[in-house]
Amino acid sequence: MGDWIRSFHPAPAAGTRLLCFPHAGGSASAYFALSAAVSGTVDPMIVQYPGRQERYNEPFAERTDEIVDAVLAALAALPGQAAGTPVAPGSPTAPIAPIALFGHSMGAVLAFETARRMTAEGRPPVALFVSGREAPSLPWRPVADRPVHEMSDPELVDEMRKLSGTTNELLSSPELLPLILPPVRADYRLLETHVHRTGPPLGCPVVALTGDADPRVEVEGVRAWESETSGDFSCHVLAGGHFFLDSHLPYVTKVIASSPAGRSGTTP
Repeated sequence: MGDWIRSFHPAPAAGTRLLCFPHAGGSASAYFALSAAVSGTVDPMIVQYPGRQERYNEPFAERTDEIVDAVLAALAALPGQAAGTPVAPGSPTAPIAPIALFGHSMGAVLAFETARRMTAEGRPPVALFVSGREAPSLPWRPVADRPVHEMSDPELVDEMRKLSGTTNELLSSPELLPLILPPVRADYRLLETHVHRTGPPLGCPVVALTGDADPRVEVEGVRAWESETSGDFSCHVLAGGHFFLDSHLPYVTKVIASSPAGRSGTTP
């Protein structure tokens, strides 16, 4: 599948491919548990950003468009997929696997921008799942007197502790911090320099999820995702902080299964 997409639990007989975008500083392995939980309901595929794990020696992405371009190119190369390539009416073509998109935190921004591009190119996703992120039209709320990516290492570690995305044990390890902090800082730079462009709403259903105790995400801001689609919208508020997904995998799996992502396509 190339450098950009990982498949931990392939389910080629599933009707829909679910492409997942990790959070800031995260890698494909962050979705391993979710991938296992939804496999069979959908065919889970995970985006692997450059600069981490087996892509450690590659430069970090600097723009959201850079990631969207690369991911769509990787999708187009998959068997049974021609993302972004409209087919003329009446033209013979192999069945195209429907795609749903899932993103947590920074990944929600990237999934949304990918959904916009796919829609503009004539291959809209069957559903968009956005988790732990307020609607992109809302202004970025700074957490300090300067951007997160410009914080000192101790300040950045403190911000990560507040989000509870990494165990305190890892953040207390001088040996591991040089591996943990660079991708986090690079991803925050990408987010904090990203400029939201207004455009027509999506037509696909949007499903939003959030934790009720997230220190950086307001529930009302998550509900504002409704304005990003002319299709169906639902919002699920679950107990937990910013990283609530793994604590609610059975529920999240049911949400995916009951959505168009879980119902679309045909199983051979």
